[in-house]
Amino acid sequence: MSAPALSTNDRTGAALETELRVLFHRLNNQLGIILAHAELLEVTSPDELQRARASQIVATALEAMGTSREIGRRPGSELA
Repeated sequence: MSAPALSTNDRTGAALETELRVLFHRLNNQLGIILAHAELLEVTSPDELQRARASQIVATALEAMGTSREIGRRPGSELA
């Protein structure tokens, strides 16, 4: 049995949902790379100021990743 045909609006919504999922995935990958480098600096830097700055980057990257997930879970969001 085949799936029911999608209306134009359903196909557009499905395409938008797919595109948004891809964009969120790419964003989280990029933030993950930033996070990994900042964590590495945080533990290996001999300079206290650099460690403090790296800690700020770690915290901000984690916050941005959480915000990205939160946007996808908003009521009415097709990404929830």
